Amino acid sequence: SRPRSLFFPQGFLYTAPVREQGNIYKPNNKMMADELSEKAVHDVHTKEIDLVNRDPKHLNDDVVKIDFEDVIAEPEGTHSFDGIWKASFTTFTVTKYWFYRLLSAIFGIPMALIWGIYFAILSFLHIWAVVPCIRSYLIEIQCISRVYSICIHTFCDPLFEAVGKMFSSIRFTVRKEI
Repeated sequence: SRPRSLFFPQGFLYTAPVREQGNIYKPNNKMMADELSEKAVHDVHTKEIDLVNRDPKHLNDDVVKIDFEDVIAEPEGTHSFDGIWKASFTTFTVTKYWFYRLLSAIFGIPMALIWGIYFAILSFLHIWAVVPCIRSYLIEIQCISRVYSICIHTFCDPLFEAVGKMFSSIRFTVRKEI
């Protein structure tokens, strides 16, 4: 086989990696192609989002479900005019709805960017720093624990055995004298 150059006849600089079973995007292997078509291949970046149920894991059930009745209530015997009560309800509900929309339109994308960066950094640190440090610590502590165990068995075991033998020959007798 002749060496591949960076430029291919189609004019592309790079092609998808070719494996024995075919490349990862277009498998030559019929069985592999069937497996890919049977499985729903979902990309987390392009998956379809549910525009109706926007909180499927119920993260904000206690926050989002704040209605007029949860904030403003008139007890028995203290009622405003019905028109004022209806106008207050409408004003509260519409203001909450549109002000939330305005805030999310202004700050939604920047906040998504900030939280995306934050969780990317958090994931990066966890994957590339925290877990390797913990693994390294566990490997090192295992070595240290072996050395510690050898020292204890070498120096302390004979001492404690000797002290145990000394005190094992002591006998106590309890007598009650009247």
